[in-house]
Amino acid sequence: MGKPEEKMKAILRRLENSDVPDVFYKNFEVVEKLKFPGLQLVSRFFWVLLACVIACSVLSKLFISGGRSCIIDMPEDGSKIFREPEFCEICENVTQVDKISNVSAEDFNKNYVKTAKPVVVTDGALKWPALKTFNFEFFKKLFKSVDINRGERKNCQFFPYKTEFKSLREVFDMTPERAQLKPGEKSWYVGWSNCNDNAGNILKGHYEKPYFLSNISENIALSWIFMGGPGRGAHMHVDNVHYPSWQAQLSGKKMWKLAPPPECYYRCKELEVLVEPGEIIVLDTNRWYHETSVLLGDVSITIGAEFD
Repeated sequence: MGKPEEKMKAILRRLENSDVPDVFYKNFEVVEKLKFPGLQLVSRFFWVLLACVIACSVLSKLFISGGRSCIIDMPEDGSKIFREPEFCEICENVTQVDKISNVSAEDFNKNYVKTAKPVVVTDGALKWPALKTFNFEFFKKLFKSVDINRGERKNCQFFPYKTEFKSLREVFDMTPERAQLKPGEKSWYVGWSNCNDNAGNILKGHYEKPYFLSNISENIALSWIFMGGPGRGAHMHVDNVHYPSWQAQLSGKKMWKLAPPPECYYRCKELEVLVEPGEIIVLDTNRWYHETSVLLGDVSITIGAEFD
């Protein structure tokens, strides 16, 4: 399974020096199978981290106004440490990622949204103009003409992954040869959330809410864009967002590897699925661990959003 198991083991290794009775953890199947000697419950590190998070919350309410950031930054993996244990029903007996088409909103909601089962809708974006219009030059022209961070929304983010870029502006300043993945040029892969309303309105002129989402589903306004060349995209991780999400593949091909939560390691399987242009993958990234790899060929471009 790899990283989910390693993270679970790392957490369990820290469960020391506590007076909490063994009964609170020894009955968990995953603990029995990992068999760590001298395992007790919560380590000093865990409690110190918890105290920092609580202090951050209290201090921010007392001293910070206007929606600014917290005085004490949450550790990068803090949300994963404190997440609630997952019910393994979401992944038990799931042996593959279904590929479906021409599905009704009612069936989609019943079979995939409610069950949190990952799925790829093969005709999800086939009719979108974005399949032909979205490319590096399109985004470069669009985002160089607007204030990328207009409004300073709380969740406006840029992910450089393993590149040297520190901002989206630096991405669009790369040479044309590198942008086009010419032979000998260094590969690149980045992601960002669009925080500019004007840019968002232009983007939405090229795509629409996926047809298989019900009319009562709200497509969260903040859109995500991921773009880059062959190689590893996002590392294996789980998100800390509010809702499930969809991601439409508009150019290039991307391999997704999915893993169940660590506590379900012995009851569920790791999955893989290839997503091609015109297809949309739908996944609850808060519950399924996931990583991506871009295959050789065209620049991979995807756009997505959360939905409620």
